[in-house]
Amino acid sequence: MIASLLSLSRADIKALRVTDAYSVHRVVYSLYEDIRSEAEKQISAPSGILYVDKGGEWNKRKILMLSNRSPRQPEYGQVESKVISDAFLQHDHYGFEVVINPTKRDKKTGKTVALMGREVIAQWFINKAADSWGFTIHPQSLQIGNVGVKTFETKGHAITQASATLLGKLSITDRDRFIQSFQLGIGRGRAFGFGLLQLVPL
Repeated sequence: MIASLLSLSRADIKALRVTDAYSVHRVVYSLYEDIRSEAEKQISAPSGILYVDKGGEWNKRKILMLSNRSPRQPEYGQVESKVISDAFLQHDHYGFEVVINPTKRDKKTGKTVALMGREVIAQWFINKAADSWGFTIHPQSLQIGNVGVKTFETKGHAITQASATLLGKLSITDRDRFIQSFQLGIGRGRAFGFGLLQLVPL
């Protein structure tokens, strides 16, 4: 896996017409060769690209990316990349940060519904980590911030996605599943800047 940082100046942001979550998605995906077939896209096969918009000051913006292939050098902005060693994912405990799309499927309607409220999101995240993602959360360490929504238009449709930033400490319970969670991302909305686990070994 390759970690990359895309740095955009105010002039780059203007030239690339970065105005909302969809335009960030467009800029990030333009840096990578599209290796999926149309059939794979139809079944939402993973793109091999994760990213998170780290924001910045009024005159610059930074976007952290994780991918299974190298990005192109951009026409606008600068990209710095490094290969993530296998050893990085062999620790037992990590500090983490993740921007997550907190949702669940309504059993009656089958529709995906957004989760609201910090306590609800925290409990959902703790349960999902233990059940699906190969690690457990230290509940006392968990902090939840920037709870809100992202809105943008694509193909004439308005899209609204719930968003929350979570920080804390985790411990590995299933190494293979944890590595998959890191490489493929967690939760929904991964094509639009959700689910990238930012890790620091403890």
